[in-house]
Amino acid sequence: MAAEIITPQLGESVSEATVAKWFKKQGEFVNKDDLLVELETDKVTLEVNAISAGVLKEIKVKEGDTVSVGALLGIIDESAKGAAPANANAPKPAAAPAPAPAAAKPAASAPAATTLGEIARSGPAARKLAEETGVSTSGIAGSGKDGRITKGDIINAQSGGSEVASGPREERVKMTKLRQVIARRLKESQNTAAILTTFNEVDMTNVFALRNEYKDAFEKKHGTKLGFMSFFVKAAVNALKEIPAVNAEIDGDEIVYKHFYDIGVAVGTPQGLVVPVVRDADRKSYAEIEKDIANYGKKARDGKLTMQELTGGTFTVSNGGVYGSLMSTPIVNPPQSAILGMHKTQERPMVVNGKIEIRPMMYLALSYDHRIIDGKEAVTFLVRIKDAIEDPRRLLLDM
Repeated sequence: MAAEIITPQLGESVSEATVAKWFKKQGEFVNKDDLLVELETDKVTLEVNAISAGVLKEIKVKEGDTVSVGALLGIIDESAKGAAPANANAPKPAAAPAPAPAAAKPAASAPAATTLGEIARSGPAARKLAEETGVSTSGIAGSGKDGRITKGDIINAQSGGSEVASGPREERVKMTKLRQVIARRLKESQNTAAILTTFNEVDMTNVFALRNEYKDAFEKKHGTKLGFMSFFVKAAVNALKEIPAVNAEIDGDEIVYKHFYDIGVAVGTPQGLVVPVVRDADRKSYAEIEKDIANYGKKARDGKLTMQELTGGTFTVSNGGVYGSLMSTPIVNPPQSAILGMHKTQERPMVVNGKIEIRPMMYLALSYDHRIIDGKEAVTFLVRIKDAIEDPRRLLLDM
């Protein structure tokens, strides 16, 4: 019997995916539940496993192809069996006599540039020039199609050019599905929303002191580390309650005010930026928020995030400081209306009570859609974040 490998459901509002990688080759035996192929959507990476054992008789789509839900990916021949294991007790065939050593051939008089491997990857003009100049092509990275050595490569090698060591000067790689969607959505955000950014700075002294005092006891009790993101998520929720326009979105000619607080936390991965959502952050403790963020970070790196975990956020917090960014203007993640950008904490001289002191300072940026959020609301929102971080007791007292 033949079992069909079908593209599974990809998630809400997702109808197609890109074939990222085949892990089995055509004609190879596979066991049930073996990983066959990896599909990449605009949000997540999905693994398709074998539903039965057999030989992968046919692969219907190539890596890089786009497939829709229900499309046929390949066929498994369930009647075919894997190779039988070798019998250790079976008599071994006699070893074949070793061939007589070949007579030594006289040394070739042609220069090294004319060896068979090099001839195969160089054109006639390049070979002729290499023979005339005595340049060996063995160390040259060809810049032509399929790595072929061109006449220009020989000339460059003769003149000691740097391109020989660095390889081709250009490389074309197709954008991944995720990167294509990131590019499209961010450009749509800039084209549609009236994005403006306001800045402030926050003194991290008290948060540092609180974290240093309780981080060991916190981890021992809750089984997770106490970071800074939970403070900013809590501060954001506190400010969103006071300035509801920042937690709203535009739908046609209506403003939709959200009375729940699902906070997206931007996470960088090798494939691009993803934004998993901490659900009902207003109802969660610091420990629960930290656990959610740590779990999302691991799943993002492993490509295991689900569509449900990536959709429905009302506001986003992005921490560019982990990469060393001192200041930036983050782009709003539509259909949301604002995003908070955190940055690198850096010691700077500050005037405190008339005296200059060295304080750990962080720049904050709030990018917002000016169509729905006025400047006064945006500035007030950012000041509320600043107040809550500089005096964390405000969060405990809901002030």
